[in-house]
Amino acid sequence: MSRLLWTLQSLLALFFLFSASFKLLAPIDTIQQQLPLPELSIRGIGTIELLGALGLVLPALLRILPNLTPLAAAGLVLLMTGATLLSPSFTGGDLTSSILPLTLGVLCAFVAYARLRIKPIAPRQRAAALRFATR
Repeated sequence: MSRLLWTLQSLLALFFLFSASFKLLAPIDTIQQQLPLPELSIRGIGTIELLGALGLVLPALLRILPNLTPLAAAGLVLLMTGATLLSPSFTGGDLTSSILPLTLGVLCAFVAYARLRIKPIAPRQRAAALRFATR
């Protein structure tokens, strides 16, 4: 189960990193052809995706505040819920455009639940961290 969660977290983080980099680095005219929102909204969504991607992996990997990982996944669930609900309105009522954000939201919800209840990551022990710092 642990390998499955790490693989899923890594793949989701890569997806959201790619999506965030597009929203943050691409020219706004290019983005607005696919996502008709104001520039500030698009850049804000990109920032949320970037922080969520980092939060899916780094706290658990470093074992520093690992409870941030399920919180990051839950935040991405909220973002994907909004994307699922708004996708048909951007594409002229085509419900198939909601499949990707819905799937990503469900996968993020699974990660949030699994890292909170099934296979949580224990924080790094303070004594071990102190021994490491004194070397």
